[in-house]
Amino acid sequence: MVKADKQLDAKGLACPMPIVKTKKTINELEEGQVLEVQATDKGSKADLAAWAGTVGHQYIGTVEEDDVLYHYIRKCSDDTIEEKTYEKTVSHDDLEERDGLVLDVREEAEFAFGHMEGAKSIPMGELESRMDELDKNQEIFVICRTGKRSDMAAQLLAKNGFTKVYNVLPGMTEWNGNLTKNVNGGM
Repeated sequence: MVKADKQLDAKGLACPMPIVKTKKTINELEEGQVLEVQATDKGSKADLAAWAGTVGHQYIGTVEEDDVLYHYIRKCSDDTIEEKTYEKTVSHDDLEERDGLVLDVREEAEFAFGHMEGAKSIPMGELESRMDELDKNQEIFVICRTGKRSDMAAQLLAKNGFTKVYNVLPGMTEWNGNLTKNVNGGM
């Protein structure tokens, strides 16, 4: 294993809790120190890498051992870094009145067990390499479980020239509309 100055146990926690706990714990470190985050949520790899990038810390990498992901993040500054949030948002009600692509950035398993009808699944960790599947001229409504991953995904899309991007808040946890399930292998 990689040498770390502090360990954080986030095993068994789902998004956004690994990020919330990491954010709190990294504030206890000195600049240059390394935090090891132990997690079992497969989505935490993309989530923590994206979060670290948005707040100015260095995401060193991840080692997987016995179904546990060991993430390593180096604190890069003692300055208080204000986390940026994506400004363009829509509510569930607004979404029903709009025409465009619903982009679900949750992990495949989360998507399979319930998603908005017609939504396109591109997990956060694959988004950068699959942007060519999206139309820059189409409105894109990004959604995840709570709004955290979709916020980071919307920022990434905007940074790459997508201008009609909206973060759907609050996220799938509070979606009351119909759900489509694909648990028999068909994504």
